[in-house]
Amino acid sequence: MNTSTDQLDAIVIGAGPAGSTVAAVLAQRGRRVLVLEKDKFPRYKVGESLMPYCYYPLERIGVIDQVKNAGFVQKHSVQFVRTDGKLSAPFYFFQHLKHEAATTWQVDRAKFDMMLLENAKAKGAQVVEQVNVRELIKEGDTVVGVRARDAEGVDHEYRAPVTLDCSGRDMFGINQNDWRVNDPQLKKIAVWAYYEGAMRDEGLDEGSTTVAYIPDKGWFWYIPLANDRVSVGIVGERDYLYRGERNPEAIFEREVQENAWIKQHLAPGKRVTDFHVTGDYSYRSRKIATDGLVLVGDAYAFLDPVFSSGVFLALRGGELAADAVDAALSAGDVTADRFVEYGAQIRTGLEAMRKLVYAFYDDGFSFGKLIRKHPDVRPALTDCLIGNLFRDFDELFNAVGEFAQLPEPVHTDAA
Repeated sequence: MNTSTDQLDAIVIGAGPAGSTVAAVLAQRGRRVLVLEKDKFPRYKVGESLMPYCYYPLERIGVIDQVKNAGFVQKHSVQFVRTDGKLSAPFYFFQHLKHEAATTWQVDRAKFDMMLLENAKAKGAQVVEQVNVRELIKEGDTVVGVRARDAEGVDHEYRAPVTLDCSGRDMFGINQNDWRVNDPQLKKIAVWAYYEGAMRDEGLDEGSTTVAYIPDKGWFWYIPLANDRVSVGIVGERDYLYRGERNPEAIFEREVQENAWIKQHLAPGKRVTDFHVTGDYSYRSRKIATDGLVLVGDAYAFLDPVFSSGVFLALRGGELAADAVDAALSAGDVTADRFVEYGAQIRTGLEAMRKLVYAFYDDGFSFGKLIRKHPDVRPALTDCLIGNLFRDFDELFNAVGEFAQLPEPVHTDAA
């Protein structure tokens, strides 16, 4: 086994948006950071739609101009479509947010994530790709590093005062510690593919994210990308989607017939990829930190993707985690108690989005009914949709609670 003799301040597991943001912020602070990534970038990733509030962490780490100039499709709104094809009034971000952040993007994740990783390198982070982290190194109950295996099968040992798990839905830390807690009300599966030549709406709506309903609170996403490509997927209950059929293509084609808007928009298009399938969308960890270990982004929790919150929570979580780690290193104390405030901040944003997701799947709820009865909550609702999640939403969810059964808060330990 090769043991690194480098004097590191932090090890980051995973080079996605969370890991690259953590690494960039810490490197900007002069910290010695090592990022360990199992894949070779660029690599494919689903989750192309950015919330407007992604702008602010992207600006902080110094990539906002690159993103603006990358040729990504501009996104001005999110819109909802009934099964009969009727559109809701789009939620135009610029009507609520008077800042250039109101224009966001539909990104090619391979290109976007590569941009973030190269930025972390430019800031001074050391990155090793195609190395698989296999085990946490502990002294007593404190994490002091990791053991990993490279592409040639050589084992390596890396040590640092703190390790940040940004492994995404691989959930390295969760799996190592048996911390996973599923959300039984949000146990969905998704089937998706990519099309070229499919229809796009006109004007400002050309790059909108469309959420199109199917029966039993399932839904399609329709995300226009660059180069005439569209990401299209369906999310629903396993029992609903798998009724009488297990073939992804057959399931997808059957459900296209259940929404007039999706059927119309896909009609001129041609599918250019195989179908992808994933399940068990929503989970969180029992702990967000322990001595020497901090979980960030999807490595801590993942919500149903209906409101495209995943990349934002990874970026913002990466910022918050890096700030907390930097302060902990300065104090010479990386015990779990140092990350209680970080955990509370993440939980605030996550719980707001979780409540909105629960409402979305409740038969008694619709955005139209909510706004007609409580027009005063539209600004707060739009805040949720744009990513301004770290604020008081009591008034909004008191109103939402009149139409939907909302979840009880979930406590997460930093211990």
